[in-house]
Amino acid sequence: MNNFKIIIVEDVPLELKGTVGIIHNDIPEAEIIGTAENETAYWKLLKAQLPDLVLLDLGLGGSTTVGVEICRHTKDTYPDIKVLIFTGETLNEKLWVDVLDAGCDGIILKSGELLTRGDVSSVMDGKRLVFNQPILEKIVSRFKASVSNQLMRQEALVNYEIDEYDERFLRHLALGYTKEQITNLRGMPFGVKSLEKRQNELVQKLFPDGNGGFGVNATRLVVRALELRILDIDNLRPDEE
Repeated sequence: MNNFKIIIVEDVPLELKGTVGIIHNDIPEAEIIGTAENETAYWKLLKAQLPDLVLLDLGLGGSTTVGVEICRHTKDTYPDIKVLIFTGETLNEKLWVDVLDAGCDGIILKSGELLTRGDVSSVMDGKRLVFNQPILEKIVSRFKASVSNQLMRQEALVNYEIDEYDERFLRHLALGYTKEQITNLRGMPFGVKSLEKRQNELVQKLFPDGNGGFGVNATRLVVRALELRILDIDNLRPDEE
């Protein structure tokens, strides 16, 4: 790793001291050219001298959005500057998504192994999406759950003999479409009577043992399709009309 210049943005003195210590002890190639406790101080430092890397905390002055905006404006104005997030926001997953959208080069959570030489080296070598173990564990967990849900949905489509038109019909019922509106969808070659017949057939498929003696309306049918993972609640989107 070649020598490089770094600015640290951190508003908690004790945590700043710890971060400076990590850099001095483990990353001698890094020259700290300034530290900032707020947005104003940060932009003042940037006007004086551009760093190669910004180590950015997100929770500045009690606000989480300030760090995201610092990241976005830095990457928009100085795209060659690396921005590595080093944050104690260990539970705010939306904030992680926001700062990734803002263009950061990685996120290091202030838990577990903290900041390592390897993390900084990866960023300086041009690697994108650098994460430490705590956030990687969350990402892998979500990935596994997503794949599992996809497999369960594929199995449900096969087990209940759900074809393309069944899925489209159920999905648009879930979105609040009437049968009349569904017949007007492009590529949906059915009239209202045919859809009513298809709905009755779906009731037989999804409620093979009945519904406890109660009738099954469109709403109950859609709920059952969601329960069985035939419909993906995160991807309920209408087709072109």
